[in-house]
Amino acid sequence: QFQFVYSGGGLVQPGGSLRLSCVASGFNLADYTIGWFRQAPGAERVGVACKRRSDGSTYYTDAVKGRFTISRDNAKNTAYLQMNSLKPEDTAVYYCAARPDWVSDWSKVVGYYYWGQGTQVSVSS
Repeated sequence: QFQFVYSGGGLVQPGGSLRLSCVASGFNLADYTIGWFRQAPGAERVGVACKRRSDGSTYYTDAVKGRFTISRDNAKNTAYLQMNSLKPEDTAVYYCAARPDWVSDWSKVVGYYYWGQGTQVSVSS
């Protein structure tokens, strides 16, 4: 079964940090471009970070640029999202996903696979 298994979510105070992990099961993550997405209650699922398969280039949405870092460990078949200086508006369910190709409009969900259940991140004092 192709899926991601998540860890690292939780409740954190504003200004705090979390590192999310997603382990790919059933497929080789190194063959894919990776995206991290988030979905707040009542909102659409949107991309926040992407790491391109071919050259490792990284991309971030303006809302998280300078605070979040996407990375991968192909040996562990795992992707990570390091989140620093967290804000209440970062509260959402976070998902990782994989796509075999590359598109400039990477933050849209179309074309990504293997989402899994996601992990809840709550930022509150």
